[in-house]
This record gives sequence, structure tokens and C-alpha cells, in this order.
Amino acid sequence: MKSPDLSQLRAEIDKTLASFTVARSAALVDIGPELEPVAKAMSDFITQGGKRFRPIFAYLGYLGSGAEPREEILRACTSLELVHVCALIHDDVMDGSDTRRNKPAIHKAFQQIHQDASYKGSSERFGSSSAILMGDLALVWADRLLVESGISGDEFLQVQSVFGDMRDELMAGQYLDVLEGALATTSIERSLKVARYKSGKYSIERPLHFGAALAGNKELMSAYSSFGLPLGEAFQLRDDLLGVFGDPEVTGKPAGDDLREGKRTVLIALTMEAANKEERDLLSASLGDEGLDKTQILKLQEIISSSGAVAQVEKLITELRDRAISALRDSQVEASILSVLEEMATIATQRSL
Repeated sequence: MKSPDLSQLRAEIDKTLASFTVARSAALVDIGPELEPVAKAMSDFITQGGKRFRPIFAYLGYLGSGAEPREEILRACTSLELVHVCALIHDDVMDGSDTRRNKPAIHKAFQQIHQDASYKGSSERFGSSSAILMGDLALVWADRLLVESGISGDEFLQVQSVFGDMRDELMAGQYLDVLEGALATTSIERSLKVARYKSGKYSIERPLHFGAALAGNKELMSAYSSFGLPLGEAFQLRDDLLGVFGDPEVTGKPAGDDLREGKRTVLIALTMEAANKEERDLLSASLGDEGLDKTQILKLQEIISSSGAVAQVEKLITELRDRAISALRDSQVEASILSVLEEMATIATQRSL
């Protein structure tokens, strides 16, 4: 089998998302012109940006079984991007994030709509309520795209268990993330569990399982877990570094946003373990302070860097990625797809700071 071209795969996924959102947006506007802002916001959010990791991993999971390429299978895999959209919109509400992909987050955009129109009531509540509903709508659209993908009835049934597990685990991980912030924990083990469930499993392992289920290949599930779980954790650890040190032009969010949001990541746990008492006290007092300015963020970044935590996380990312690739090479994954999965492992873990 010829190795698929990742750029072409992304282009096909983008094309599917564009045509789907055109149809769904039109249906919303048919309900009433009041829904035009919702239709536009959904369409823009879905089609303007995104790396499409989850659909790509799902399709590679399908092809890795030796199955032949099929357009309807790729459309089915594209439904996973809409689960991701749901997670992002809701995540921004929960974290109180102002921006996403260098634009106002959905709840902030609808807060502005409320203010510009001089609507009655709280503009903040209007924005949050609108975003929650739109995140829910993205999850509904994920089901709809899967149903309308053109896969067979048997294939649709084969994938339901994995699709359900993926969404269960995502929501569980989001709650664990919220809980860790509330408990103000500094446990590396607990932070790794959040990384696994909030992002790792639903970003890589479950999409690979989704593809294998579509192919009716249960034998590859274990191999995909051995590859996907460590890689998924490495993927989230990279996100944790980006959340503190990332360039806003690259991440689409302000520098140090995870510090303002009080994220209890492995990076923070390692810093707390290595820092002195004065530094720990400052970090503890600052985490979750939405009013942190650039000078304060720089000071916290300095504490984290000087503790050696960044180097430790980088080392852990490399170890997890290497473990994932080693497991993949020992598997029965189709050889031409194995090389593409290795390429994806590099892309997922070496995103620039």
C-alpha cells in the first residue's frame, strides 16, 4: 500500500468539514435569522484552523489494518474533529480563556454581541450560555457527520463502543482537570492521569481504535494502545509547556495562560518539587490569578525554568515518544502506515515553543 500524503489528508478533511458546515449552517438559518451569528461562528471555528490530528490518526488506524482507502471512511473519521471542537469551546468557558487561535473565544465573542446590541441582562452569562450550547451542538454534529458519512450499517455499529468510550474519557479528563485545580494538588502522578484522560486518550489512542474498529480489526487495538497512550501523554506534556512558554502567534493564546488559569500540570508539579520555599509560595499564590501581568508571568516562567522542570518535561516527552515508536515497530501495523504514524509522532511532540 502506498503511504498516504499527510497534506492531502488534511486537505480532504478540511473539504469535508467545509461542505458539512455549509449544510448545517444553512439549516440553522432556516430556523430563523437570529441564528445567523451562531451559524457563522460555528462555521468559522470549525473550518479556520486546527491540525486535524484526531481524524488523521483515526484514518491511519484504519489503513494500518491493511484496509483499502475509502472516502466514506475518511468522512467518518472526520467526525472526530467535531468532538474536538466541542472540547475546545467548553474548555475556554471553563478556563475563562479570552482567546482561541488568535481570535476571541466563542464565549467572549457572544459576550461582545450582547454588549453591541444592548441586550438586557448579563453579557457575560449570555456569552457563556451561548458557548455551552454551541459546544453541545458540535457534539451533535459529530454524530450527524458519522451517520451521514456513507459507511455501512455494520461499520457504524462496530465503531459505537469506541466512539462512546472516547467521549466518556474526554469528559472525565476535563472534570479531573477542574478538580485538580480546585484541590490545588502538586502530584506528578495525578497530573499525568489528567494528561492521559483530558487529551492523550482522546487525541491519539481512541482515534486509532476508532479506525481499527471501522476496519473490523480487533487484533490491532492492543498495539494501538501501546503506541497511542505514551504518545498521547507526550502530546499533552508538550501542550503544558506551550501553555506556559508558548509564542502567542503560534499558540493563539496569551503567553502564560495556563498560569492564569491555575493548571495543575506535570510541569507545575515538578517545579514545586524542586523549587525553594519562597518560590513555591509565590507560585502557589499566583496560580489561578487571572490578573497576572507580563512582569509577573516572566517571574513565574523564570522560577519554572530555573527549577529544571522544563528540562525534565522535555526528557519525559522524548522518553514517551521513543517508547511509543518502539511499540509501534514491534506491531503488525501495515508497513507503509507505520512510517506515517512515526512522522505523526514527531509532529505531535515537537511543536515549536
